[in-house]
Amino acid sequence: MAKGHRSQIKRERNAQKDIRPSAKLSYARISVQKACFVLDAIRGKDVNTALAVLEYNPRYASSVIKKLLESAIANAEYKYSQDPTKYPNPENLYVAECFANKGPTMKRVKPRAQGRAYRIEKRMSHLTVVLDAK
Repeated sequence: MAKGHRSQIKRERNAQKDIRPSAKLSYARISVQKACFVLDAIRGKDVNTALAVLEYNPRYASSVIKKLLESAIANAEYKYSQDPTKYPNPENLYVAECFANKGPTMKRVKPRAQGRAYRIEKRMSHLTVVLDAK
């Protein structure tokens, strides 16, 4: 096989992938700016504290991010159950990284007075939560 063969390159790239448990949500109907307020509140906190913060946060983004965090916790429990020697106890997890990237924007038009029209932009985001063990 040649050194630059596609399958060899893929194998090397997959070997270098991040092995920390994570969860991603694409095309969430919330703007990046609004999601970041909630993500900043849970970044660096342990999982139980982060779930409590999200439970009592009144913002809409907190309900979406709570589901995402629960999914990341389930992914971690599955990963830890597969190879318990390599990974520590899943109860010692904390939110290592969480961020929101900009997604596509839906453009809409709202009619206004005197024949004018205002442009309405409905923004989306791609949310990511990465957990790690203490």
